[in-house]
Amino acid sequence: MARAEACSTGQAMMQKKYMVSVRGCGEKEGCFGEGRDALYRLLEHDPHSALNAGRMAACIPIPAAELSLLLRELILKLFSEHLSADGKSVDYKGMSGDPAFERYCELAIQLQRVELLSLSREEKLAFFINIYNALVIHGNLRLGAPTNMLQRYKFFNYVSYLIGGELFTLQDIENGVLRGNRRGMAQLLRPFSKTDPRLQVALPDAEPLIHFALNCGAKGCPPIKTYTPKDIDSQLRTAAEAFLENDDSCLVDSGKREVRLSQIFKWYKADFGGTDEKLLKWVLDHMGDSPKKSSLQDVISAGKTKVIFLPYDWSTNGTH
Repeated sequence: MARAEACSTGQAMMQKKYMVSVRGCGEKEGCFGEGRDALYRLLEHDPHSALNAGRMAACIPIPAAELSLLLRELILKLFSEHLSADGKSVDYKGMSGDPAFERYCELAIQLQRVELLSLSREEKLAFFINIYNALVIHGNLRLGAPTNMLQRYKFFNYVSYLIGGELFTLQDIENGVLRGNRRGMAQLLRPFSKTDPRLQVALPDAEPLIHFALNCGAKGCPPIKTYTPKDIDSQLRTAAEAFLENDDSCLVDSGKREVRLSQIFKWYKADFGGTDEKLLKWVLDHMGDSPKKSSLQDVISAGKTKVIFLPYDWSTNGTH
C-alpha cells in the first residue's frame, strides 16, 4: 500500500471511529497524521474497562438520535418489567436475567461509533440523561451497587461507556456534558480540558433541571424515567415539580421560617444561583401551584428564611 493510500485509509478509520489517536498530531487535531511520535489504537484494543467495550461495533453507525430511540425502547421494556410504579426501586436481579437486558448490552456497543456533534441541545439532553440512567443500572448489574463513599467515588469516576470513540464516565456525562463542563463534588478540576475532544459535546451552560432526571442508584435520587428530545424542557420541568412536591425533597415550615431541601441543592448550589436567596427563588419559580408553593412564598416574603439541607439517603434503590 502506498503512503498516500495508507494515510487516506487511516483518516477514514478515524472518521468512522474504528480507531483513535493516542499521541501525536491526531490527538489534538482529530485527524490521521504522520510522524515518529504518532500512535493510534483500534477501539477494540482500548485498555479502559468501558461496559460496552471489548468488541468493536463493525456495522454502519446508527445516527445518535435514532440510536437513542432504539435504546430508549429497550430501556422502557426493562423498566416496565423491573421498575416499581413510582420509579424509585429497581429489581436488579430480575433485570440481569432478562433477555431484553442482553439485547440492550448488544445495542450499547453501537454507542462506540455514534456521531455526537450533530445532536441538537434537546437531543443531547434526552440522549445523555437516558444513557446516564441506563449506565448506572448497567454498572450496578455488572459491578454491584457502591455501599460507601470511596466505592461511590470509584463508581462514578470509572463506570463508563465508549461513546463516539471517546470514554465517558458517569461524572463526565453529568458534570462534563450536562452541566456545561463544571466541577462536580470532590473534583478539583473541570472534567474536560480545553483540548479534550469531548468538550465539543458539552452543553454551553449548566442545565439545572437535569438534577431531577438523573438517578444515581440511591433512594434519595429522583425517580427513573426516560426522556425524548421533543418538549424535553417541559418534561424536565414536570420532573422538577414532582421532586419539589415531595416532602422528602422540599419541606416548608412556616412557623420557623425554615425551608428544608434535598442535599442535591447544596451540592449543585452554583447551578441554582449560588446563594440561598437565589436558590429559594429558583425553587419557588419551579414549583407547581400548590399549598406548599403558597407557604414558601409567604416564608420568603417574611424575610430571614433559614435553609436547611436534608440528610441524603444513599441506600440502594434495588429491591430485596
